[in-house]
Amino acid sequence: MKTRRVIQRKNSNQEYMDALQDKYSKVVVVRLDLAYKKPYSNEISLEEASKDLNRLLNNRRNNQTIFEHNIGYIVKKEYSLDKGIHLHAFFFFNGQEIQKDSFKADQIGKYWNEKITKDKGTYYNCNRNKYPDHGIGMLKHNDKQKREYLDNAISYLCKDEQHIKAKSKERSVVRSTIPRNKSKYGRPRKQ
Repeated sequence: MKTRRVIQRKNSNQEYMDALQDKYSKVVVVRLDLAYKKPYSNEISLEEASKDLNRLLNNRRNNQTIFEHNIGYIVKKEYSLDKGIHLHAFFFFNGQEIQKDSFKADQIGKYWNEKITKDKGTYYNCNRNKYPDHGIGMLKHNDKQKREYLDNAISYLCKDEQHIKAKSKERSVVRSTIPRNKSKYGRPRKQ
């Protein structure tokens, strides 16, 4: 049974994706699971994981090798007994500039492992497994089926299972801001 909060999260994320697709005709969707290696996974607190995530997101501005043409992200923090604190992340790139989604996911994952967590981290590159129904990779503005798959994959981040109840004002789902509407000038897209 979906709670009101889950439905609100899902609708908000769909509006976010609508705004990205309104602004960019092609969006490259990169999907990663970011976590910590054993035994660190048992020791890392929510606050430490949040600091690592914030460092990763803040470093996007200065690390143009990896994050050039990054247009947004959605990340959910979760906890399980097996993995400890872990993150499910979607990174979005301008598809007119970036085409190699698997390579981009590896770049982000290695950066997480080596620079952010100082080799305490690990990652899983979902783009290496070409799941046909997860909406990752190149998403063109008129590909309704792939967008539906992506909405379903993103709605996974809205679920309450493994949801972290933070004691502070920390959010379990973080997302970049919704982009402004694109200019009315220029050639209209073909539907």
